[in-house]
Amino acid sequence: MKISQTVLALCLALAATACGAQPDYLRHASPVAAAPADPAIARALKNIQPAHIHQTIETLVGFGTRNTLTSMETDLPAGQGINAAADWIYNQFEAISRQCGGCLEVRRDVFTADPATGGRWAKRIPRPTKITNIYAILRGTDPAQAKRMVLVTGHYDSINSNAFANWSDTSGAAPGANDDASGVAVSLECARALSRLRFPSTIVFVAVAGEEQGLVGSAHLAKLARDEGWQLEAVLNNDIVGGNTTPGDTLQQKDRVRVFSEGVPVAATPEQARRIQALGEENDSPSRELARSIAEAGRTYFPAAGGSAFSAFLVSRPDRYRRGGDHSSFNQEGFTAVRFTEWREDYNHQHQNIVRPPAGSGKPVMGDLPEFVDFKYVAQVARLNAATLATLADSPGEPANVRIVTKDLDNNTTLAWDPPEGAPNAHYEVVWRPTTAPDWEYVKTVEPSEGKPVSITVPISKDNVIFGVRAVDAAGHRGLAVVP
Repeated sequence: MKISQTVLALCLALAATACGAQPDYLRHASPVAAAPADPAIARALKNIQPAHIHQTIETLVGFGTRNTLTSMETDLPAGQGINAAADWIYNQFEAISRQCGGCLEVRRDVFTADPATGGRWAKRIPRPTKITNIYAILRGTDPAQAKRMVLVTGHYDSINSNAFANWSDTSGAAPGANDDASGVAVSLECARALSRLRFPSTIVFVAVAGEEQGLVGSAHLAKLARDEGWQLEAVLNNDIVGGNTTPGDTLQQKDRVRVFSEGVPVAATPEQARRIQALGEENDSPSRELARSIAEAGRTYFPAAGGSAFSAFLVSRPDRYRRGGDHSSFNQEGFTAVRFTEWREDYNHQHQNIVRPPAGSGKPVMGDLPEFVDFKYVAQVARLNAATLATLADSPGEPANVRIVTKDLDNNTTLAWDPPEGAPNAHYEVVWRPTTAPDWEYVKTVEPSEGKPVSITVPISKDNVIFGVRAVDAAGHRGLAVVP
């Protein structure tokens, strides 16, 4: 009879406990539990409705094509093309802002992508092309924390299969309902729901262009954020989150969404990469900690009771095979960023010309059309995004200068850190897990330090576990864990 490694490990742990030899990392600790739900956030999530998402996706599809290159075309019918879509998205953010008394700063990031500069995307943008990113800023209310920012994005451009034969060919409909009107709908719905609340730190809601041409729009915005000194703590990229509804597909999972995150940061220097490998922290990049926080938000705001279960399925790689997304533009600039994508994609409904075979032919309908989008599913994805954004924006932020003191060879662990900037009264959670475990398992609460540096020693061998420290406010909003 074969025994799984998990069962064997459990049996050994139970046997050790029975014999009085409980592992040190199980002593003086509590199991990590879901954070308490914030009633204000829970109410805001209920305002995210499938009907709004349906309307957004149908409207974006109605622009005929949102090919980025159509920004330079002057002979399009009125109300068609990517410029018309950009204006509509801008106006949607403005309308949301009016409903909250002008709480949003709505902006355009406009630039020209010129192939003469020799970018990696030059083949896909064969002539100078105007690209417009649209974003809306909900400023934080606390002067000490408002410069902290979290961001949600989706891309509003689209293509059809003509492009793969000739990138200059912008003809034909490119509805892009799932890829990625669904992600834009998430960003807009997060703005609609969260603009009703106020947070100590800042939230940015974004729709970028030029994704299909090589992440051109997001690369420009990420560099702008770096050049302007945005303190981006988290970027949530939603791309293909429509919950494909192809008839006969019995393998789609509607109770989860994949969350991809990088391991060793792509922006790490060689010295930083060597240190990560030496400490065994390949699975503890800031983006991985963000992914864990998203999963935790799911456990807090999507309890299984009542048939409303929805969760983040964490994928420990930067993206899918042979694919890329706008989160990687932010990773390249050194920011913490992840990607949301539905459980199982249907490639007949991505980047395809619309083809409806005769009834009874047995051939599939081709094209990225609204009929293959599950608007209720997109609403769940939007709620998970909004819950994560709100939790992080309400949290005290990240403790600074987190470190393990290693001057002595012993079986204890001394951790030290400084309070988050602008949040001197935060309390803390020291979390840990065995090095082979995927998520935090144990926690010890540390009281506020009144703005002073913190140092604690726990009777746990630093060699057997991974530690993290996160700041928590009085209401239980947890910031991102920081690994020493």
